[in-house]
Amino acid sequence: MSETPSAAPDQDVTQSTAEPVVEALGRLFDEPITQLPEDLYIPPEALRVFLEAFEGPLDLLLYLIRRQNLDILTINVATITHQYIEYVELMKAMEIELAGEYLLMAAMLAEIKSRTLLPRPPKAEGEEEDPRAELIRRLQEYERLKEAAEALDTLPRVGRDWFSVQAG
Repeated sequence: MSETPSAAPDQDVTQSTAEPVVEALGRLFDEPITQLPEDLYIPPEALRVFLEAFEGPLDLLLYLIRRQNLDILTINVATITHQYIEYVELMKAMEIELAGEYLLMAAMLAEIKSRTLLPRPPKAEGEEEDPRAELIRRLQEYERLKEAAEALDTLPRVGRDWFSVQAG
């Protein structure tokens, strides 16, 4: 006589017919972000920030602020700074250049928010432009560098794509 396995009384043996769950890239005001914008590349080792209004990669947060889908006044820059410090500790042995890029972006976020919150003195002729324009310029430069890095990554590499052998 053979026994058939049976489920424990507290186990659910029903099979789910629901659609596969799509993992969210981030969250914006508790709404999942499931699709990455086509004009945005986020490296796999990107810093993820966890805030009340947003959860996800810092690159995506800056993208949303730049596209005015998110008001910078809703962002707690101090929280980003604390999370960044933890990230730097993890990245010390890894890619210091990437950590430096994120430090620059976090500093720019802090500067933009502080300028937005502080009263503005009367504008003199030849005074500098809105700091958000500088952030956008730097983000565009950062995106160009990331695209160049992606293009370089597609080139063949010794040891990855081909190997050299000496006949002897």
